[in-house]
Amino acid sequence: MTILAAAATAIAASLVIQHLSGTIPPCGPVRGCETVLTSPYAQFAGIPVALPGALVSFVTLAGAATWWLRGDRRGLLVAYIAGLASLLPLAYLTYLELFVIHALCAWCVTYAATVVGGWLAAVVAYRSTPA
Repeated sequence: MTILAAAATAIAASLVIQHLSGTIPPCGPVRGCETVLTSPYAQFAGIPVALPGALVSFVTLAGAATWWLRGDRRGLLVAYIAGLASLLPLAYLTYLELFVIHALCAWCVTYAATVVGGWLAAVVAYRSTPA
């Protein structure tokens, strides 16, 4: 969970930096990154949509690391809630990619997968960790 949260934070932070610098990350064979990241949906009120993702992922990382390093169940709860709060925006952004923009950004899909995977890990850990 901590590794997934760290990966999500790094991906989202990288997307924010690249958005602000006006560059597009290499997308590989999928080739949808430029379409997605230059669409009107790549920002909201002038703020890159990856910025809230980076912030929530950092909160998730802090919670997961707190639980992992200190065994503090509150950290696990923070990771769980942050991941849960991310699910609806991720679903909406994935919907936009598939049905409105008609392109997939490999970085965005990877980010979504790490967040969902981390949240599922938090669910399992929370249910299996005694109170």
